[in-house]
Amino acid sequence: MPLSLDGLKSRITKQMGNCNSSSELSKRNHRIDVEIEKSKREEENSIKLLLLGAAESGKSTVLKQMKIIHDNGFSETELFQRRTMVYSTIIFSFDALMKIVDALNHQFTRKDFIDLADEVHRMANSKDPINSLSDVFFHTMQEMWHDKFVQYAYQRRDEFYLPDSTKYFMESLERINIKDYTPTEQDILHTRVSTMGVIEVNFQIKNKLWRVFDVGGQRSQRKKWIHCFDDAKAIIYVVALSEYDQVLMEDGATNRMQESLQLFSQVVNNKYFTDTNVILFLNKKDLFEEKIMKDRSLRMAFTSYTGPDHNYKAAVEYIQNRFFLANQVPNKQIYCHHTCATDTTQVRFILDSVLDTILSSKLKGCGLY
Repeated sequence: MPLSLDGLKSRITKQMGNCNSSSELSKRNHRIDVEIEKSKREEENSIKLLLLGAAESGKSTVLKQMKIIHDNGFSETELFQRRTMVYSTIIFSFDALMKIVDALNHQFTRKDFIDLADEVHRMANSKDPINSLSDVFFHTMQEMWHDKFVQYAYQRRDEFYLPDSTKYFMESLERINIKDYTPTEQDILHTRVSTMGVIEVNFQIKNKLWRVFDVGGQRSQRKKWIHCFDDAKAIIYVVALSEYDQVLMEDGATNRMQESLQLFSQVVNNKYFTDTNVILFLNKKDLFEEKIMKDRSLRMAFTSYTGPDHNYKAAVEYIQNRFFLANQVPNKQIYCHHTCATDTTQVRFILDSVLDTILSSKLKGCGLY
C-alpha cells in the first residue's frame, strides 16, 4: 500500500536520525508544505471563468471591458502601444470594403484611388506590423470613404463580409491622423484581433482572483478548449445576433448563427460542464436591431421562424428560445443577457450582476437586457 506524503516524510526522518541531513530534509519538507498550503488557499480564493463563442462574436471585447471596468483600464503606455492594432483594423476593414467594391464590378478612374486600394490589399495580406500610416494615406482613404460608389458598396454590406467597426474607424480617420496618436478606450474596444489559442487574464474582482480564459473561436482553435474545462466555475458564451444573415469565412457557406447554435449545443451539453453555470450573451443587439428593421428576415438563418418581420422583440426572443432548446441537461438553466459589448455603461451593469451571481452560485434569470 503506498505511503501518504506525511508517512513518507516521517519514515525518511526516522531513518536519517538527528543528523544534519535530517534537519535539511525537515526544512525542505516544511517549504513544500507551505507551498502546498499557499496553492490550496489561492485555488480556494480563485474563480475560473471561460469566455467562449464563435469567431467575431465579441467575446474578446467583453474581456477588454472587464479590464476597463475591474482592472483600472489601460494605462497611457498600454494605449499608445496598441496603435498598431488600430492601424491593422483600419487596413483590414478597408480591404474588406474594397472587396465589396470589386464584387459589385466597380472600377475606380482616379489613379490615387487605385494605388491606395492596391497598397491596402498588400498590407492586409502582410504579416509585418503596421506602426504608422502617412498623411497622404489617411487623406486619400478619407476621400475614398466619401466616394459615392464606396458609400453604395457600404450600404450593400449585409450581402458580404465587412467588420462591424468599419464605419467607426472610417469616420475617425481625421482624429487618428495626428502625431503621437494615442488610442482611446473606445478605439481599443472596436479593434479586431483574432484570438489564437487560449489567452488567460487574471483580475482581482470582488475580493476574488478571477482567472478569465478567452478562447479562440475559429474552428481550428476549438480543439484547444479542452485544456480550460477543468474546474470552471462559469461560462459566458457570446453570440453575435447580427450575424444571422452571414456565412463563415472558413467555408463561405455555413450560416454563422447556425454555427454558433451548434457550437453552443456542444458546450452546454458537454460532460465537463454538467455542473457549470452558463450565461448566454446575445451580443451586438444594436446591429441586429438595425438589420432586422430592414428587409433582412430572420428566416435567412431559421426557415421555421413564423413571427413578424421588422420586429426586434419577436426576433430576439425566437433566437433566445432556440438557444435554450439546445440545452439537453436536466434541471440546467441558462441565463441570458442581451448586450452591446462596446457599450461600457451597459456592460458594467450586466457584468456586476453576472459576477455577483457567479459568486453566490445561485444564478437567477433576472432578464437584464
